[in-house]
Amino acid sequence: MNVAAAADACDDVLEEIGTAVIGTDELFETILTAVVGQGHVLLEDVPGTGKTLTARSLATALDLEFARIQFTPDLLPADITGTHVYDEHAGEFSFEAGPIFANVVLADEINRAPPKTQAALLEAMGEQQVSIGGETRELPEPFLVIATQNPVEQEGTFPLPEAQVDRFMIKTEMGYPDRDGELELLDRRADRHSRTPTVGRVADRESVLELQSVPETVSVEPSIRTYLVDVCRATREDDRVDVGISPRGLQRLFEASRARAVLSGREYVAPEDVHAVVHSVLDHRLVLTTEAAVRGVDPRTVVEGAVNDVPVPSMER
Repeated sequence: MNVAAAADACDDVLEEIGTAVIGTDELFETILTAVVGQGHVLLEDVPGTGKTLTARSLATALDLEFARIQFTPDLLPADITGTHVYDEHAGEFSFEAGPIFANVVLADEINRAPPKTQAALLEAMGEQQVSIGGETRELPEPFLVIATQNPVEQEGTFPLPEAQVDRFMIKTEMGYPDRDGELELLDRRADRHSRTPTVGRVADRESVLELQSVPETVSVEPSIRTYLVDVCRATREDDRVDVGISPRGLQRLFEASRARAVLSGREYVAPEDVHAVVHSVLDHRLVLTTEAAVRGVDPRTVVEGAVNDVPVPSMER
């Protein structure tokens, strides 16, 4: 699959998701960027904005195995990864796989579970494997975690550990649809008999794996690579930041920029590809100082300052 074919495939997926979910093109493109870039997605917003429907629609459009895990305060790590169950007839233990063994895993309201349970996803998201009872088991390919979380101000939520947040390539918000969007939502509901809209399949597992290999063919000029490095380093020099962008965050920005170029049908990364993903990739990775947090500093302003301070390279194409 070349870049042009990959861009067409992405357009088909975006169009199909749009038939079921009311949202902006930018939102769906951001989520698909993570899929193409082999990253994970964190969706934050209040209940009822379509986070779960978006995840399910994406899995259906890509014809991937889907599993939903409802995170609750009493959820145990074994409820996610699986456990060994004793078989009385065979007289031995057998492994019963948990819902993590799926292509697209929806971790619904992830911040309603305690940190110990949240940490059960760390190895899966970082290494695409889980260790259970001294055994390491590989997860299926492709593997994507789409986690949803409610704003931390809501009652009954636990903040995600920094190491957990850093595993997400993309963090974005659904947001409320505009007035026309909500009217369209009601019109669509009135024209069908089921409560949940249906989505068709426009891809399959093999084509998704091919799609994920395309960004490796996208070129990134040395000037763009230097730009990525300088933007990330600038966040570490900001006196409002306690922990700036890590080398892992830099790599995710690189990967997301290449994936976004694929969505745009380009065989090279342009500055606009970086700008399209920089906030969704970097903002959630910053740890502000206590003083900055008390003053209500938004990490977005820190990243925006870094982007503005570093000269944008010119492209000779």
